[in-house]
Amino acid sequence: MAAGTTAGVWVLVLSLWGVAVSDQNITARIGKPLVLNCKGAPKKPPQQLEWKLNTGRTEAWKVLTPQGGPWDSVARVLPNGSLLLPAVGIQDEGTFRCRATSRNGKETKSNYRVQVYQIPGKPDIVDPASELMAGVPNKVGTCVSEGGYPAGTLSWHLDGKTLIPDGKGVSVKEETRRHPETGLFTLHSELMVTPAWGGAPQPTFSCSFSPSFPRRRALHTAPIRPSVWGDLWPLEPHTVQLVVEPAGGAVPPGGTVTLTCETSVQPPPQIHWTKDGTPLPLSPSPVLLLPEVGPEDQGTYSCVATHPSHGPQKSRAISISIIGETSLQRAPGAGSVEGPGLGTLALALGILGGLGTAALLVGVIMWHRRQRRGQERKAPENQEEDEEERAELNQPEDPEAAESSAGAP
Repeated sequence: MAAGTTAGVWVLVLSLWGVAVSDQNITARIGKPLVLNCKGAPKKPPQQLEWKLNTGRTEAWKVLTPQGGPWDSVARVLPNGSLLLPAVGIQDEGTFRCRATSRNGKETKSNYRVQVYQIPGKPDIVDPASELMAGVPNKVGTCVSEGGYPAGTLSWHLDGKTLIPDGKGVSVKEETRRHPETGLFTLHSELMVTPAWGGAPQPTFSCSFSPSFPRRRALHTAPIRPSVWGDLWPLEPHTVQLVVEPAGGAVPPGGTVTLTCETSVQPPPQIHWTKDGTPLPLSPSPVLLLPEVGPEDQGTYSCVATHPSHGPQKSRAISISIIGETSLQRAPGAGSVEGPGLGTLALALGILGGLGTAALLVGVIMWHRRQRRGQERKAPENQEEDEEERAELNQPEDPEAAESSAGAP
């Protein structure tokens, strides 16, 4: 039998009523020549033999004779009685039978069931993921196999073990296409996984193509190793950031402060708040609003992010203060984000306030002194007016009144 064929999957020879029957399964590669032997036929003419075939090229049994015919380009009988297919194709799949009679009158039948195959190119992972997020579904990539026949199957592997789709943490979406002219298959397999918290930080994924025929090697893709994020982040420092508005955390009395706790962990963790190291009795929230800030709101604030699979992760501390308050009223904290400029500003405002108070006291004292001097000046003038009034009261009455008094009897 010519190269490119595989014979002998199983062979069964029976002797029935003096007729020898031989059955064989044949697999042949597409495009290669295939030779089928007619057992029992004389090696040289004259020969009594007949080939019959029922394939994708025929609607029923087709009979071929050694004399040849229009089918010679597809299949022809060789001088030794064998049948030659110059280039086997998908349409040549089917059953081939030969019946030969030897010179001593013994009849032999040969039956062949022919299947063809085509090895596809090496599969490849298209659009491979470089990063995966723990706890949520992620697309790992799409495995593609092109130019195979029969279709075959694609399988995914994780760290060398076959992945079984379960519809939860592992799901596979498959698609099979067949070329309208060549009849060859293209396979697509899209893998979705949900990495578990605490799993491998860099798992290894690969894909393989398995032919439909036995004793055919599987073809493997190159492995990919995406990084799993969200699992390591809560364990790294400074992954929980605390942002304050206004910047610096210093506001005038009655102002508003907004504290926002930011984290990239998925799914989002619960956020709790502390003041001066003591947890605040508030519901979990990534935002803490301090309206109408007063002296009681001053202190050092921080947020704590907690996740069921990890311990708490605390942010750095931020100090909240009121502009104009002395530094002794502020809660000390190494994590304060105030700059030296705010301390200088507060000191300057304190000095200005003290100078203003001193100026006000001096003004009040000067005003009192002026009031006293004004009263001392008015006292002599009032005394002279009183003496003039008394003198007027002691003067004699009007002369006309006096005369009228003298003329009276």
